[in-house]
Amino acid sequence: MAGGRTLFVTGTDTGVGKTLIACGLIRIARQARVKVCGFKPVASGCERGADGLRNADALALRTAAGTRERYEDINPYAFEAPLAPHIAAQKEGRRIRTSALREAHGRLAARYGLVVAEGAGGWLVPLDETWTFAEWVADMDWPVLLVVGMRLGCLNHALLSAEAIARRAKLAGWVANCLPPAQECVQENIETLRHRIPAPCWGVVPAGAADAAPHLQFDPEAFLRPPAAPGDAD
Repeated sequence: MAGGRTLFVTGTDTGVGKTLIACGLIRIARQARVKVCGFKPVASGCERGADGLRNADALALRTAAGTRERYEDINPYAFEAPLAPHIAAQKEGRRIRTSALREAHGRLAARYGLVVAEGAGGWLVPLDETWTFAEWVADMDWPVLLVVGMRLGCLNHALLSAEAIARRAKLAGWVANCLPPAQECVQENIETLRHRIPAPCWGVVPAGAADAAPHLQFDPEAFLRPPAAPGDAD
């Protein structure tokens, strides 16, 4: 295989648990002895320290994978203001260049069998005047995992997101991440999504879970296996 495969983790919104789920996937891959790395292409709301701007989500991904990659490869674009990435970039006089994102990802994919990439906010978050995460991920031809934050309004958000993803990319699956306070009829809502989202549910993560891995159904070896060519025997 000429470079690793990438799974892109997006969410119905910000604050729905993308990092929790991405870290869980990384831990499962490590347990399966798959060489895995996290990737946070763009992050805003970063904290400034002695080493420069650092994002808590990107650091969590790096810790989960146990890698020593340069922070700038894990998170090529870090912005201090907690704003939409393209606005945060404008305020700092910078521009998010998809070519730079592609190059950073390429360096990781060349060294790892699996790259778990985490978006910022939801699927259609803009990167500049033209590109959104949706266009960029579709251009990269990555399968997508949708994290659904189980809270009031999640059905509409989840179904809209799933439909939008399926128009541009492969929706590999979705995860129900239960958020506090406990949602009324949460099981009924999950069953509604199971019925209506045209992709498998990879797990239901209970509220307050510190590690999503035990609650996820993810087989990294199967994910990395090349698809059977048309006409291949079963």
